Amino acid sequence: MRDSRRKLVMLVDYLLGPRVSAALPRRGLRYEYSRRTKRLRRVYVAEQLFCTIRPDGSPALTLFGASVLARRPAFRPNCVVVQKGVEPFVAAGRSVFCKHVIACGDRIRPAAEVAVLDTHGHVIAVGRAVLSAKMIRVFKVGVAVKVRHGSHEPSAKSS
Repeated sequence: MRDSRRKLVMLVDYLLGPRVSAALPRRGLRYEYSRRTKRLRRVYVAEQLFCTIRPDGSPALTLFGASVLARRPAFRPNCVVVQKGVEPFVAAGRSVFCKHVIACGDRIRPAAEVAVLDTHGHVIAVGRAVLSAKMIRVFKVGVAVKVRHGSHEPSAKSS
């Protein structure tokens, strides 16, 4: 069990930035492994799904997982802030376009895990970046983040 936590901490710090794993609780983590491959598949915090581990080893954060990590300032370089007015669409699971981004973190690169925040700092969606942070800031057209889960999606309520 200790080994699983250590692996998770190293994975989070490597992919999302140094000291981001400090947001993980010390107790209450539960790990689910694949029966066939014996690889880590899901991580739960207090019986809520925190993340799913993709076949390539990278974590796919849930809304709950992004909310836990967003409490740490070290996670903010992995976040995109959208302007008012588009928040309901993004929360419903629609993609984030470059022209609607008012701030984005420096750790964002193509295919990176991204949390989408409203102007108050609340997580409204999670997804994968299509462009790098530099491109998002420069471009005024095109998709910046492909949203995987929005906070107002019917499936988001159950997970």
